[in-house]
Amino acid sequence: MNHGPRTLRRLAPRTLRGRLSLVALTTAALLMTVLTVVFNAVADRHLRHQADDELRSRAAVVATTVDTTGPAVRVLESVNDRLLDAHVWIYAGTRLLEKPPSVTAGSPPTRAADRLAAQGRHACATVGAPDHRPVRLCAQPLHGRRATATVVTALDLTPYRSSADALLLGSLVLDAVMLGCTYVLTRLSVGRALRPVRTMTDQAAQWSAVGSAERFGNEQHPAELARLGISLDTLLDRIRTVLRHEQQLTGELSHELRTPLTRIVMELDWSRARPRTDAEIHSTHEVIAEAARSMRTICDTLLTDARENAAGPATAPGTTGVLPVLDRLLRDLVVPDGVKTVVETDPTVRRAGAPALEAGVAPALLERILSPLLVNAFRYAHCQVTVSARRVPGAVRIDVADDGPGVPEAFVDELFQPGRRADPDDGHDGAGLGLSLARRLARAVGGEVSYDPGHRPGARFTVGLPAG
Repeated sequence: MNHGPRTLRRLAPRTLRGRLSLVALTTAALLMTVLTVVFNAVADRHLRHQADDELRSRAAVVATTVDTTGPAVRVLESVNDRLLDAHVWIYAGTRLLEKPPSVTAGSPPTRAADRLAAQGRHACATVGAPDHRPVRLCAQPLHGRRATATVVTALDLTPYRSSADALLLGSLVLDAVMLGCTYVLTRLSVGRALRPVRTMTDQAAQWSAVGSAERFGNEQHPAELARLGISLDTLLDRIRTVLRHEQQLTGELSHELRTPLTRIVMELDWSRARPRTDAEIHSTHEVIAEAARSMRTICDTLLTDARENAAGPATAPGTTGVLPVLDRLLRDLVVPDGVKTVVETDPTVRRAGAPALEAGVAPALLERILSPLLVNAFRYAHCQVTVSARRVPGAVRIDVADDGPGVPEAFVDELFQPGRRADPDDGHDGAGLGLSLARRLARAVGGEVSYDPGHRPGARFTVGLPAG
């Protein structure tokens, strides 16, 4: 098994600042390695040229003591003859005339000098002395009218090599210091540059938790952070929308489940109030079962609508007979004493063999649209609630009217806003979600729920749905 890549991934820094610092350190190390190699190569070449210049200068001085004007090469005596002969070989052609007193005939420097003299031209070579010190030798030919001589000078390269080694050590120390400074400065710079990102991250986490309306915007930010701010703002808007939908769904569920849950509680209270016969117990069970089924239908309908709205425009397939749904809703509703119900339809709808009045929505969805309108009508009616259903071109229209106090004119614009009630202290339960839910569900299937401000007395709401 190959554990190398896995080990490298484990050893790699986990923070962005650490990774950027490592990248900067690696890049700087490669660059400094190249620069160090180039610098030391140039320095070594420069020191070698200095040594060659020194050798040429010595050869020029020695050349003044060599006479090549006659038929034979002669070496003239000078005041500093011993000093000049210290590292000098003089040849007449390839014949050795003089050599340094301290050098033996078969030593490496002497053999190198013989080779350079045999070439008959200016040339240089580096050899090792018997004591392993490097020695640089250069040959300088001297051409006379009748004779030719060659002067070979030698120079100990130890001081030059020491200077080169000192330069190499100094450059390595400087590289190490520069790499350390590069790493520290990169971490500090990256940490400072990422500080706004950390701040934006903390703010985004805080704002998303509470659904805040605060946003970053794109002002006073670098281009990269401005784009990040726009992305975070978009994400925060989505989170706020999800939270709002969640709150809306929770409110709608609690609003819709209140009625069947109240029926269950009332039946249980009545059942415990006094002994019941078997028929009454059976009837109570039927009511509780019907209320439980209604609660399940409500949950399924609202959850399905929420999922479809999240995925895209919702559609409710199938058709539903309007009159059976109205009859069932009116039968299950608790009608206050003294309030009667009037159901009006086209005469042709009830006629035998006539086509049924059908809406192009699912039964559960039709119930959820009509239920809040009927509950509100019976809640505020004085004497009568009128429900009319008829067919119009391409649609079905259902009117729910009551003879109650109606909707205050100042509240008409807020009538379908979630959580708004005209008079919260009117003594009726309600969270102000029924009308907004009915309109939202109707619009989800291509319909509409509207209020007729010209109806008097009371209030009239109209439901328009696609025909089945």
